[in-house]
Amino acid sequence: MHGDRREALLARVPLLAKWSGRMIQIKTAHEIELMRASGLVTAGALAAVRAAVRPGVTTGELDAVAEDHIRSEGAVPNFLGYHGFTGTICASINDEVVHGIPNPDRQLAEGDNISIDCGAILAGWHSDSAITVTVGEASPEDAALIEVTERSMWAGLARAVAGGRLTDISAAVEESIRSHAHPYGIVDHYGGHGIGTEMHQDPHVLNYGRAGRGPKLVPGLALAIEPMVTVGDPATVELDDGWTVVTKDGSRAAHFEHSVAITPEGPWVLTAEDGGVAGLAPFGITPRS
Repeated sequence: MHGDRREALLARVPLLAKWSGRMIQIKTAHEIELMRASGLVTAGALAAVRAAVRPGVTTGELDAVAEDHIRSEGAVPNFLGYHGFTGTICASINDEVVHGIPNPDRQLAEGDNISIDCGAILAGWHSDSAITVTVGEASPEDAALIEVTERSMWAGLARAVAGGRLTDISAAVEESIRSHAHPYGIVDHYGGHGIGTEMHQDPHVLNYGRAGRGPKLVPGLALAIEPMVTVGDPATVELDDGWTVVTKDGSRAAHFEHSVAITPEGPWVLTAEDGGVAGLAPFGITPRS
């Protein structure tokens, strides 16, 4: 290959850092800006779906809301067609933890909890985010579960700072969940991940563990942090559809997720409209907005 052309092509390839035999993608400042644009598309799609949640709406209708928003922004859904998945969102209800398949015949009812996971690709860069909301008024138990799960995500995001280690995030998520009197379950096996030119990249980010381990957190690393918490036993099983993960004991679950970039100035929450300002403030973190 001609030298000038080769250098031009290499300049467009994200840097890969090696850790424990694995390659971790490190982005330039410009590439993080592109990921932020993708993240705002996903944030907008989730906001549109949240606004459409009501008794009687089908998960298929919610899926169409998300797809319409993503495509209207010049992006494409990254879930749709992923290993054969048939939706733009994952719509997981009550005891369903993750990966629920949208269905045009499945209606939401008053009091349901629905976890909505969504992602987009814009200019080749992925974003990934999830929320859990209650249809109508939440019971005290459901409200607590949702608050505990969301706060644990922000606790993890607050530790996404340069100079730390990957399991600093894991430990912060676990500590936040374990700080409550109720013995909430932390779902095993499923967790966060690196994100960039693919939706799922190394490293895997557990939602529990000892701090100070794993690869070093450096500027340009982008991660999706996503705790999954249950009211009861955290043991899960996958349904026959090959996707939907439910709790074995039938207890309710919640799931929250944001994509975050580690920058020299601190964590930048790419899928939060304010960059993470409100969510990180209780932890004394002022992120880039």
